Amino acid sequence: MKLYKIKSIACIALMGLAVSSCDDYLDRPTEDGYDTSNYYSTDAQCRAGVNYLYNSPWYDFQRGFFKTGEVMSGNYYWGSSPYLTFTLDGSDADLANMSASLWAVNTHSTTVYNNIKNASGASEAVRNATMGECLAWKAMAYFYLVRTFGAVPIVHDPAEIINSQQSNSLHKAKISNVYDYVIMILEKAIELLPEKDPTNTGRIDKYCAKALLAKVYLTKAGFSESNTTYNPGTYSYITCTAHQRNAEDLKKAADLALDVIENSGRKLMENYADIFRGENNVCDEALFSWAWTMGAHWTCQNTFQSDLMIEGFDENGDCWGGWGGPSVDLQDAFNENALSLTRQNVDDRRKATLMMIGDHYDYFYADCGGFEIVKYCYGGYEADGHPGPGQWESPTGAHEVKHLYGNNADHARFYGSPAGRMAYALYTHILRLADVYLIYAEAAMGNNASSSDPKVLDIFYQVRHRSVKGYQYPTSITWEDIWKERRLELACEGDRWYDFVRRYYYDPQGAINEIKSQRRNEYYALNDLYKTYYESGAFNVDPSKHLYNNTIAAPNVTDRSFTIPLPSADISYNPLLMEAPEDFDLSGIAF
Repeated sequence: MKLYKIKSIACIALMGLAVSSCDDYLDRPTEDGYDTSNYYSTDAQCRAGVNYLYNSPWYDFQRGFFKTGEVMSGNYYWGSSPYLTFTLDGSDADLANMSASLWAVNTHSTTVYNNIKNASGASEAVRNATMGECLAWKAMAYFYLVRTFGAVPIVHDPAEIINSQQSNSLHKAKISNVYDYVIMILEKAIELLPEKDPTNTGRIDKYCAKALLAKVYLTKAGFSESNTTYNPGTYSYITCTAHQRNAEDLKKAADLALDVIENSGRKLMENYADIFRGENNVCDEALFSWAWTMGAHWTCQNTFQSDLMIEGFDENGDCWGGWGGPSVDLQDAFNENALSLTRQNVDDRRKATLMMIGDHYDYFYADCGGFEIVKYCYGGYEADGHPGPGQWESPTGAHEVKHLYGNNADHARFYGSPAGRMAYALYTHILRLADVYLIYAEAAMGNNASSSDPKVLDIFYQVRHRSVKGYQYPTSITWEDIWKERRLELACEGDRWYDFVRRYYYDPQGAINEIKSQRRNEYYALNDLYKTYYESGAFNVDPSKHLYNNTIAAPNVTDRSFTIPLPSADISYNPLLMEAPEDFDLSGIAF
């Protein structure tokens, strides 16, 4: 796989920045020009040296994270994107950037870890905590790698690989080896991390790492090398057969998740929508977050709003995402219909995820009295510098909500300054406490089709009851209940595709069938329907004109679809990546 060319890592770790290039598979970290031998000599320096791992190396993963997690999974419509149509190949630029970013995290995390380990002067508690943070991010990167690309090389110490000139002769490790490696990394991180972040600034602590380990075990439980066929010649695809999940792994996932739920001191937030607002960048709900900042250096910032929101939404001329939107299938899951003015609003998560006609948001355009998408599209907020595009853009009838900060006044209200062009400081939560609740419910249910266990019911109830008005305490829940709840709770947070991957491991036909049955296409003539309504108040649906496009065949989802192709440039650099994975001996791994 491609590992970022790391330029001046010593300088990066010293200054808390990250720069990157896509030139080489691996490149030697610069050893001259900057001296880190005495940098990590205070607690403040150790923490500062780790800070950038929470943003910059992840920057180029943003677009691939959303296209893979949400577009491929059927939660989001993105035009004729190959992620939507399952025609993705190794030449895709977002795919290459995603891969490079994940390998960058691995390299940066390892380098900073070794720098702190070999330094002296700082307190043992802070040295351990910051080393644990490095390992937690390294584990997160590998967890994405194995779920995205399947078998990948295990590069425990990039510098060692470089020094031995092995960077273009690495073999892929078996998928089971990679999961075992991620577990090893997290177990060491848990050993090092404090039980609670002493800075209260959103740094990873022991329970955050335990939460991630629970998710790893839930995923690993479904994978079995003995139920997997590796297809020679396709180099990145696996074929799984149906089987029972590993009971021991499920128990470990349940035990870890319950430990986090009962002993971390973290609680679910009362109001679901608040989780994704700027005042809650740091909150109980957020276990792992990309902590974007408005720094002087490119790559430390969030850019999601540009890709996901309608033209002119902010003042920086950097929004071009209006021609996509949350899918019709996701709207169906929330029992919503873009061809109706009636908003169900039974589930608070719908409005916090899907922006539809009739919705009012007091947390966007707060200086204008709030935001309404239909008013913006056709009337605009021109007195406040937002004239609007003059037309409805989303072909699905919905726009994104979670990754938006709003306008410059909204941004300044929370961060003290307006946003920049493709640069904002809203955090991206990539592992949340509610996810851990649902991990427990699923893992504790095990291979059963349902559960009436009081603990399982109570934990599931806490998640659903928070958002669904009138939801009564259940007497039993099914696996399907949890599966759907995960979709509604985590929609548009980059996670859904990875749920399909882990399901494919043990229920391949079920995963394939569900994707093929989705409504992944667009509606016709929404602009005509909505414009007439805005101008006259008449909402008259003509079934022959205003209808869902059912002329496009279901995507060609096959066994190959659940392992994304490796970037072509990586294979060109290292042809060994075309070969079958090999057993990787983890006994020599040391931290």
